[in-house]
Amino acid sequence: MEMTTLSTVEQQFLDIISKMKAYSEAVSLMHWDLRTGAPRKGAELRSEAIGKISSEVFKLSVSEEMGACLDQLEAQFDSLDAPMKKMVKDARREYNRSKLIPPKLYEEYVVLTSKAETVWEEAKNKGDFELFKPYLQNIITMTQQFIDYWGVKDTRYDTLLDMYEPNLTTAQLDSIFGQLKDQLVPLVHEVQQSTNKPDANFLQEAYDIEIQKDFSSYLLGEIGYDFEAGRLDESAHPFMIGLNTQDIRITTKYLENDVTSAVFSSLHEGGHALYEQNISSDLARTSLATGTSMGIHESQSRLWENIVGRSREFWKRYYGELQRRYPEQLANVDVEQFYCAINRVEPSLIRIEADEVTYNIHIIIRYELEKMLINDNLSVDELPEAWNSKYESYLGIRPSHDGEGVLQDVHWSFGGLGYFPSYSLGNMYGAQMMNTLRQEMPDVDAKIEAGDLLPIKEWFTEHVYQYGSLLTPAEIIEKMTGEPLNPQYLVDYLTAKTKDIYKL
Repeated sequence: MEMTTLSTVEQQFLDIISKMKAYSEAVSLMHWDLRTGAPRKGAELRSEAIGKISSEVFKLSVSEEMGACLDQLEAQFDSLDAPMKKMVKDARREYNRSKLIPPKLYEEYVVLTSKAETVWEEAKNKGDFELFKPYLQNIITMTQQFIDYWGVKDTRYDTLLDMYEPNLTTAQLDSIFGQLKDQLVPLVHEVQQSTNKPDANFLQEAYDIEIQKDFSSYLLGEIGYDFEAGRLDESAHPFMIGLNTQDIRITTKYLENDVTSAVFSSLHEGGHALYEQNISSDLARTSLATGTSMGIHESQSRLWENIVGRSREFWKRYYGELQRRYPEQLANVDVEQFYCAINRVEPSLIRIEADEVTYNIHIIIRYELEKMLINDNLSVDELPEAWNSKYESYLGIRPSHDGEGVLQDVHWSFGGLGYFPSYSLGNMYGAQMMNTLRQEMPDVDAKIEAGDLLPIKEWFTEHVYQYGSLLTPAEIIEKMTGEPLNPQYLVDYLTAKTKDIYKL
């Protein structure tokens, strides 16, 4: 993947990219600080500073210098090496999209979303949608303006999907999600009728948070997260943020009465971080030093969190470590009881704490609501009731307040409309990738049970991580597995695991 000797125009192009990355790193650091402990009173001024610097990145991406470089590089495209070709294609795509947006409008949007995240956090804690509502309304209004500038694809929502998973359409998603619903909903009904119900009450006892912090850090080290190139902090909603390939930070959230929440959110964000920490050094300082799509990114977070992190083999190795830290709470709970408890299937209100089977229903609900907001003019006033009604209809439960309902996710506050489907796509990509890993590494379960997790990380480094965004999602999944995305691997994995636990 080594880059060849650069021409003058290639160097000029990379100089612009390098400057954009430097500004973006500063913005990321400011965002991380804002979410992990910056003084509350400083949030508004910080948001304005973020807007100013982000605007400079935006201006560089659509500058005359960028346009001239792209014109010259495209004229000699066939002579460029693979990384340069991909950077030029990506930069042209962004240039053509962003050139249409007035820089002042973009800056206003960045300031709005930065302020909205702070307000969302307060509104969530209070369960008060009215606090957040005007911000969400403005975000949606501005998003609709951007769609008008960008141009509507098959539907307005398709334009947003394309930002997170290039070329994905609502027609494709409707079909994929339809397959999932048709096969997973009957599985949930089977589970509900089963008499083999795992006891999970012991998970809700009091678990000292300082010990949780120690255990989360320990597990991250076990999967190969490099603490010399990152750190673990606490935030209202767990996230990963990449400043550069040598500074990939993650956060988690600790709940005293739920020992597994921090464990699995740490593994989830750790999966994101493994991706970004193991991008080839040849791509550092380039625009390719990031994940190729949010679906592929979520394949790694969801795989490490669930397919590895909730496996029986994983806990045969690590349950003793948890039990040793909490001898009173777990003294009478064996590893099989723990494994069944953390994999129980039951409708719940909170997406990030949902089981693997019903999790996709949480995503489908959000996907349908976003389509209604963007395509069908669902009003922000109507959103909480629409949310609650879908939860009641699909999962048989209804939020008692908006903090556990429409306010539970941070995504809309930062303008992430179109992001949620990436989680289910990640589940599907991950199951398909794991199927191939088992073929190529037949002793993978034995390695997990022995705590020998680094060969798994190295395998994904070879097939996914090292490429950053050099390869497209379709190229990665087909190169690795020999076929396009196939949701049946996820269904088969979930069905086999659930039938085993519930003796179906």
